[in-house]
Amino acid sequence: MTWHFWIDRGGTFTDVVARDPDGRLHTAKLLSSDPERYTDAAVEAVRRLTGVGDGPIPPCSLRIGTTIATNALLERKGEPVLLAVTRGFRDAIRIGTQERPDLFARNIRLPDPLHHDVIEIDERMTANGDVRVALDEPAARAALQSAYGQGLRAVAILLMHGYRYPTHEQRLAQIAADVGFTQISVSHDVTPLIKLVGRGDTTLADAYLSPVLRAYVDGLHAALGGRADMLFMQSNGGLTPGSLFRGKDAVLSGPAGGIVGLARTAEQAGFRDVIGFDMGGTSTDVSHYAGSYERDNEARVAGVRLRAPMMRIDTIAAGGGSICTFVDGRFRVGPESAGAVPGPACYRRGGPLTITDCNVMLGKIQPGFFPSLFGPNGDQPLDRDVVAQRFATLCAQVKEETGRVMTPREAAEGFIAVAVANMANAIKRISVARGHDVARYTLASFGGAGGQHACLVADALGMDRVMIHPLGGVLSAFGMGLADRRAVRERTLALPLAPDAMSQLQAALAAMEADARADLPQADRTEILLRLRYDRTDSLFDVPLADLPAMRADFLAQHRARFGFDGRGAILIDMARVEAIASTRAAMDDIVFFPDAAAPPLAQVDCGGRAAPVHDRAGLNRDSDIDGPALVIDPVSTTVVEPGWRARVDAVGNLILSRHQPRPAPEASRSSGVDPVRLEVMGGLFMAIAEEMGAALQHSASSVNIRERLDFSCALFDAAGNLVANAPHMPVHLGSMGDSIRAILQRRGPGADGRPIDGRGMQPGDVYALNAPYDGGTHLPDVTVIMPVFVEGRAAPAFHVAARGHHADIGGITPGSMPPGSQSVEEEGVILDNLLVVDRGDFREVAIRDLLGSGPYPARNIDQNIADLSAQIAACAKGASELIRISNEYGVDTVAAYMAHVQDQAESAVRRLIGRLDDGSFTYAMDNGAHVKVAVAIDADARAATIDFTGSSDQLPGNFNAPLSVVRAAVLYVVRTLIDEAVPMNDGCLKPITIIVPEGSMLRPRHPAAVVAGNVETSQVVTDAIFGALGVMAGAQGTMNNFTYGNDRHQYYETIAGGSGAGPDFDGASVVQTHMTNSRLTDPEILETRFPVLLEEFSIRPGSGGAGRHRGGDGAVRRIRFLEDMTAGILANRRTVPPFGLNGGADGAPGRNWVERADGTVEPLGSTATVELCAGDAFIIETPGGGGFGKA
Repeated sequence: MTWHFWIDRGGTFTDVVARDPDGRLHTAKLLSSDPERYTDAAVEAVRRLTGVGDGPIPPCSLRIGTTIATNALLERKGEPVLLAVTRGFRDAIRIGTQERPDLFARNIRLPDPLHHDVIEIDERMTANGDVRVALDEPAARAALQSAYGQGLRAVAILLMHGYRYPTHEQRLAQIAADVGFTQISVSHDVTPLIKLVGRGDTTLADAYLSPVLRAYVDGLHAALGGRADMLFMQSNGGLTPGSLFRGKDAVLSGPAGGIVGLARTAEQAGFRDVIGFDMGGTSTDVSHYAGSYERDNEARVAGVRLRAPMMRIDTIAAGGGSICTFVDGRFRVGPESAGAVPGPACYRRGGPLTITDCNVMLGKIQPGFFPSLFGPNGDQPLDRDVVAQRFATLCAQVKEETGRVMTPREAAEGFIAVAVANMANAIKRISVARGHDVARYTLASFGGAGGQHACLVADALGMDRVMIHPLGGVLSAFGMGLADRRAVRERTLALPLAPDAMSQLQAALAAMEADARADLPQADRTEILLRLRYDRTDSLFDVPLADLPAMRADFLAQHRARFGFDGRGAILIDMARVEAIASTRAAMDDIVFFPDAAAPPLAQVDCGGRAAPVHDRAGLNRDSDIDGPALVIDPVSTTVVEPGWRARVDAVGNLILSRHQPRPAPEASRSSGVDPVRLEVMGGLFMAIAEEMGAALQHSASSVNIRERLDFSCALFDAAGNLVANAPHMPVHLGSMGDSIRAILQRRGPGADGRPIDGRGMQPGDVYALNAPYDGGTHLPDVTVIMPVFVEGRAAPAFHVAARGHHADIGGITPGSMPPGSQSVEEEGVILDNLLVVDRGDFREVAIRDLLGSGPYPARNIDQNIADLSAQIAACAKGASELIRISNEYGVDTVAAYMAHVQDQAESAVRRLIGRLDDGSFTYAMDNGAHVKVAVAIDADARAATIDFTGSSDQLPGNFNAPLSVVRAAVLYVVRTLIDEAVPMNDGCLKPITIIVPEGSMLRPRHPAAVVAGNVETSQVVTDAIFGALGVMAGAQGTMNNFTYGNDRHQYYETIAGGSGAGPDFDGASVVQTHMTNSRLTDPEILETRFPVLLEEFSIRPGSGGAGRHRGGDGAVRRIRFLEDMTAGILANRRTVPPFGLNGGADGAPGRNWVERADGTVEPLGSTATVELCAGDAFIIETPGGGGFGKA
């Protein structure tokens, strides 16, 4: 006679579903932390439901998901950990991939690493397994012993290429065990996958969290006695005993139960393709299920990169407690939440307006049918009166600021519409963006707030069916009881999908299966999944193990569905996942007992201005049909049946909502005024489209620059080429892409007589490419692909979309097309000027190849150029199709109008900013003797500013000239960073700004001046100079440290981070990308696997940040040894003129570059240099620190 408990221990509440020995179901909800009443919520639930009080607990079986690990990670309350890492990489985890998390933040805040201390280990394996430096065991033992003596008991071992060649890691682990460490996490065991940084973070998380979990498991065992059988939910959706429950597998323990519950209950109801919609108080989790669990093995949680199998869940900050505000002419929802205290306004604690209050205002939540838990004594109902008062105040604010008259009901509906749009966009990211047609899916809604919005979200996505399980309010807990036991193994293989690799594949899979079954001897089946990709790309597709033709066909079909085209090159088996599974056969029936006859409605209420019946869900039977509007309530949730929808109950007890009337089309704009709700919805739509374009480009591009370094940008433009929305990609691209589009319009658009200037004009299906610096481009490696968007058969484009990407090589006098010594633009590569790359749907590959292969300095890898162009075209096609779709829904004129409105909104924000600024000027010298001079003049009455670069150096003979489009981008970036509001960066930001740049100066050069450094270096000088003129912050490192190397077989380009400048109330950050770039750095193991180089060091350069009341951030040290002869180039600044300090703060240390020859000879280099390297030579770069602010 055994009790079964299925428990989801969340951050705020613990949900429990229990089946007693007689088979009856019970549910309970407890506060996860209530120390005055009990020590542990799970144990308390067991005692309450079994009725034993303080007595012995009867035999019971527990299946538990817990946020213990997640909370320890969020709060940084894990076990102090020692990191043991290959020498040269002590700061690798802190530096990560060097990008800053918030593109427009002046005060850059980076997550703290998990390790308490670090030791560097003298050893080195190469990418092909050669021992370059033998493990120094005595030194390693001494370092470990010293750390142990300081009280550390957990160690994370991370050695270069240890995932594939683990000998040194294994020996180091043995030494750590001999020393006495009690928690030893070794990277090849934790996650044997390539990428040092992700594997390192995961190994640290395992060492940091596993002792916390072990203490929790031991505590449960002690509290429940020896008669409790316990299994714990892992992030991968499988259960495991406490002895195998590891930190790296626990961070999504609770949400994973929801996915299992969603999948099993949907299949029981006969629905195979479902979208999970779990809406709670502070956030909403969305997920996709189509017959198999979707998992990621790369995710970021609480700033920690995790490489472990985990359910694919997308979380957005929109829940019942999301705060609703009217700011800057638009309705905003979240991301802030009212939390449990004070909670929504209706909770009687003085809280703010929230989505919950909107539903109270609309009658979708009825105080009379909601638990009375509020007020001083916890016995009063929700307060509808205060909600009405708050909405009346908000409507008065709207009228005062905009002149628009809104009723409280319209305002509440508006906030709901914004929240629904945000949630629908999140669902598109995990479905439509991956090639899934959601219209044929069922929306499976659960969580406390899901039922109030499910019909609206389904309508926003074109879905016609919603399913709500009878245990929907506690579905994550129910899922714990439905989950299988699983032991999962993953391994990087990097084998070709070819016959001659099959024996290696089978051997690897056999070893992985044996390993998994050793953890789970009870397994009754094994599932094997391979993750396939094209060689030299990073888009992974899950393909079940099958014969070669079937796997190839499956891969190609998935690739085509996501990107719309077939890729190029060999197909690789990147990694394998093997799961040993012991099936669970928990009973899922007898959850609901139907009455013989359906009960009548409990009441008639006003719901959104219409009369609606209120039904008790327990009173419904299989004959019930309920047409909306209607409310269906149960003890933990309310379901709103919207007009046009019908609810019925299936045989299991699921509430099935179906749209039975045609979906009304969105209303066109009712007036010429701006609807603040639609402004927010359309702004979110524009940004979501740009982000979808960016995801498509990143995953399908060929070059490392685009795929891994994220040196690309995607954006939407109006008919005139004005920037409307961009995904937060590369700042230097964003303000300049509109110039590219306007250049095409000037060459191909209508002339004064209305006829096409070029005689042909722009036509549907056309795509253009441009990199010409004097015709809308920046520098030649940045190729912009432009697609006009034609709607409703109109003769002229209604909109434009564009994708700019940094190509690995476009020709020129050096590999990588970033020549330090170029004297003319022709020496920098092949110029694409107004090039028609797709002619009415026909890709002109032969003509493009001919052009790229022409001239004195042709491109070196034309196949890669073609592949990247194809990816850019596909990204543009994605954006164009979405713009056409929303134009068909809302009307093209409405879409165009709101493109203008979002620019007007940005303009208003900048005008408010200008009122807080003062005049100023600044002159900033460069290493080459040139200088940028800027004067900022504020016109307070007009709320406008003039930024005048008169006095800057004349056009230069070298390549530090910056086209006007680059200067414009720098100004736009600075303006946006000064706005401390969530305002999109678009061309509206520059409407109040007048930019003066003298023609013939280095900031507005004449053809054929060289410009390759202007985009990457001079842009940083311009940015810092404007900040200096305004007195806002000290100089950042002031350079991108452009480093290129290559030969006929390899070309590579990277920008290297340094220190950021300090400000009046913050220190600078160390080794982080600043201002006009935010590109990532290729992972060390990926770099060494793909290129014949050895990365010997990448670390923080201590003391290089300027001193002051607030210190500047430190720069970096990067040392690369070459294993083949190559040409290398450094294109940089701030080697002699240091980054400036401000208000008495000290300057940052300038950078340095030098070469160490294999024979020990040292050759110092200047800011820019090209050097021929032989195998064995090393190139060392020390990047500058940021300036300090204020006297120390």
